[in-house]
Amino acid sequence: MDKKKILIFANYYYPDVASVAQLLKDQAEGMLNDFNVTVITAVPCYEGVIDEKYKSHRYYYENINGVRVIRVRVPEFKKSDKISRIKNIITYFINSIGATVKSGKQDYVFTISQPPILGGLLGVIGKWIKHAKMIYCIQDFNPEQIMAVGYSNNNLLLKFLMFIDKFCCRRSNLVITVGRDLVETLKQRFNNKNVPKHIMINNWIDEKQIYPLDIMDKGVQEFKAKYGLLDKYVIMYSGNLGLFYDLINLLKVIEKFKPKTKTSDGREVVFAFVGAGAVMEDMKLYVKEHNMNNVVFIPYQSKDRLIYSLNAADVHWCVNAKGIKGVSCPSKFYSLIACNKPILGVLEKNSEIRLLIEEIGCGLVCEPEDYNVIEKNIQWLIDNADNGKVQALGSTGRKYLEKNLSKNKSINKYIDTIKAI
Repeated sequence: MDKKKILIFANYYYPDVASVAQLLKDQAEGMLNDFNVTVITAVPCYEGVIDEKYKSHRYYYENINGVRVIRVRVPEFKKSDKISRIKNIITYFINSIGATVKSGKQDYVFTISQPPILGGLLGVIGKWIKHAKMIYCIQDFNPEQIMAVGYSNNNLLLKFLMFIDKFCCRRSNLVITVGRDLVETLKQRFNNKNVPKHIMINNWIDEKQIYPLDIMDKGVQEFKAKYGLLDKYVIMYSGNLGLFYDLINLLKVIEKFKPKTKTSDGREVVFAFVGAGAVMEDMKLYVKEHNMNNVVFIPYQSKDRLIYSLNAADVHWCVNAKGIKGVSCPSKFYSLIACNKPILGVLEKNSEIRLLIEEIGCGLVCEPEDYNVIEKNIQWLIDNADNGKVQALGSTGRKYLEKNLSKNKSINKYIDTIKAI
């Protein structure tokens, strides 16, 4: 019997370093035994820069580990420049429609909520073009996310965007969300009446690629040496330095821990930010102006180096700004607990990742903007760095991940759910 065909829309895909790019690569490759998989994605551009080899054609055809990939050309952009980002997104949207026509017969169309609104709309258009069943995976709710961070206050525009995304949900054969709080947001959108068919499936990390390493591992030591972290107590934020994390105010809390602050076992405390994003330059300026020599900025790490950067930390931040509950779910959490690290959470009550942290017992967590408690939690981690309490938090996370949140468990849920549509 011939395998069914599924078309996946992914604005970012391997080798881009966005978390959703890795998730969709895992998913696409994990579905190959059951589906013939085609991915339509942009040329690699997550950091805004595009390699010359991707600038001459509108479409590029690749095969990555058995997945057929159609890449569409998009313009370069700056994450701090709204206009250039919008041009990049709209070009991806338009060219992806053309790629859809070229993609051949499809039985299913799978799309995600990125780029905002247009991701869902691509799914609807793909469904119409291919006469296929549509699955809409909502990683982030928009325009709710736009409203939460004040990115736009144009009420007419926001109402229009809400109308479009609700339309996409209604046209879907199935809506998948990645958190219990996101399920509630979907229900609220429709006032708990005629809510589209939906299911919740947790995100994941490949626990065979991200796992605990000894602190003396060569790769970890090389990473720490390169960025001045040897023999330091490293509290790390790894990921997008974007609008949804209240990072400037977190720096104001960090500022209270002066350079040369030491743990109970004598290590100097360093706060490392690994990644890039819209507020990175503002963060760097704040650090410079306030002489925060204990703050280090480190570029995004390639997939093959990520395991070393994550293991170089003693503690990892997992953060969302106030108002993001039910809107977005920080999937980085799964990679943090995969490497046995305790979590310093700043997350709203009853949000999916906070619920997991509390259920697992793998970290300290408090409300966004509760800066006094954030400071107290940092101090507790510093004070207890050498007595085993901090390490115990991390080990519980890895054990829970292996038992309940493995890559194969989540991908098999996707496969079974799609087949049942």
